[in-house]
Amino acid sequence: MSSTTDARMENHDDAALLERAAHLDAMDPLARYRDHFIGTDTDLSYLDGNSLGRPLKRTVTDISTFIQDGWGGRLIRGWDEEWLDLPQAIGDQLGRSVLGAAPGRTVIADSTTVVLYKLIRAALAAVPDPARTEIVLDTDNFPTDRYLVEGIAREEGLTLTWIEADPAAGVTPDQVRDATGLATAVVLLSHVAYRSGFLADLRAITEVAHSAGALVVWDLCHSAGSVELDLDAADVDFAAGCTYKYLNGGPGSPAFAYVNARHLPGLRQPIWGWMGRKDAFEMAAGYEPAPGIRGFLSGTPAIFGMLAMRGTLDLIDETGMAAIRQKSLELTAYTVELYDAWLRPLGVELASPRDPQRRGSHITLDHPAFRNVTSALWEQDVIPDFRAPQGIRIGLSPLSTSFAEVHRGMAALRDVLQR
Repeated sequence: MSSTTDARMENHDDAALLERAAHLDAMDPLARYRDHFIGTDTDLSYLDGNSLGRPLKRTVTDISTFIQDGWGGRLIRGWDEEWLDLPQAIGDQLGRSVLGAAPGRTVIADSTTVVLYKLIRAALAAVPDPARTEIVLDTDNFPTDRYLVEGIAREEGLTLTWIEADPAAGVTPDQVRDATGLATAVVLLSHVAYRSGFLADLRAITEVAHSAGALVVWDLCHSAGSVELDLDAADVDFAAGCTYKYLNGGPGSPAFAYVNARHLPGLRQPIWGWMGRKDAFEMAAGYEPAPGIRGFLSGTPAIFGMLAMRGTLDLIDETGMAAIRQKSLELTAYTVELYDAWLRPLGVELASPRDPQRRGSHITLDHPAFRNVTSALWEQDVIPDFRAPQGIRIGLSPLSTSFAEVHRGMAALRDVLQR
C-alpha cells in the first residue's frame, strides 16, 4: 500500500472521528450547560477539569453581588444573618445533590488535608478496642493521604499496613480483605485513583472493612461531582473531598467532610476552635463541642471560598448526578476511541481501566516524552496535566467539556508527539 493511500485512509479516519464528535455533541442532553462556563466559546481545549474546574459565568455576578451587597452592605451583620450557617447549608446541598447524604452529615470546612487529618483522628478515636492499632492504606494513594497517615502513625505509635496497588488498576475488595484483621482500626482509600482514574468499589470495600471491625475514611476528591455516590446507603463512616475540581469552587476553595450519623454523637475531632464550640460567641473557658456535624468546624468559615460552588450545586440539582455520570462514561469512552486510533500506534500506553464502569472521569496515558509534550500543548492552548513519571491525564468535566473539545485536544497531542 502506498504512502498516498495510507494518508487518504488516515484522513478518512480523522473525518469520521470528527463527525462522531459532532454527533455526540448534538445528542448530548447536557450540551447546553457548557454555555454556563467562562471560556467555552474559545478554541482552547481544557482537559484538566479533574484538577481545577472552569468558573461559571454566574460566579462573576455572585461574587460581585456579595462584595457590594453582602460584605459591603451588611458588613459584620452578615455573620448573624447568613454566613455562620453557610458551612452547613451548602454542606447539606452538597450532601443531597452529590453525596447521597441526609441533612446534617456534611459540612464545608478547611482544606482537604486538614479535613482528612480531622477525619482520620476522629475515626481512630471512635474505635473502642485499644488492640486495634493499625491503619491500612495503599501505595498509590494521593501523596497528602499517605503523608498524613505516616504522620499520624508516628504521633500515635500506630502501625501502617500497605496495600500494593497496581497504578493502572486500583485497590480491590479482596486486597482490603487480605490486609485487614483484628488489629485494623482504620482503612483510608481514594474512591477514584488520582493517577489512573480507577474507580474503587466503595460499597463492597466498606462492607469488607466493617466485617473486619474497622472504620473507613474515603477520599472523594476525584469522584465528587463526576461519579454517583450514595454514602448513607453504603454505610460509609467518614469521607472528605475537595470542591475545586468537578464542583468548580475555584482555586483553594474549602473541602467538605461527611460523617455517618451513628458517629456524630460521640465525635471527637482533634482541632478545637471557637467555631466548633457549642456556643461560639459565649467566649467561655473550656471547650464543649457543638452537637452534630457543626462540631467538626474549627476556625472562621471561608465564605469567599464557598460562593462559587453554589452555582455548580444548583446545576447538579437541575441535571442530576445520573446524567452527569452518563456523560462522563461517554466522554472517557470517546477519549479511549481516539487513543486507539491515534496514539496507541505511536507507542502510547493506556494507564487507565478499559472498562468505562471501572474508571472515574479522567484517562491517563503514558509515554516517555509526555513531560515535554505537555509543555508544548500548553503553549497551543491545549491543557491536560502531567503526572510523573510519564503520564498525561485527560480530565473530562461532564458539565463543561464537549466531545469536539476532546477531539481538538487529542489531535493536538497526536501531532505534537509525532513531531
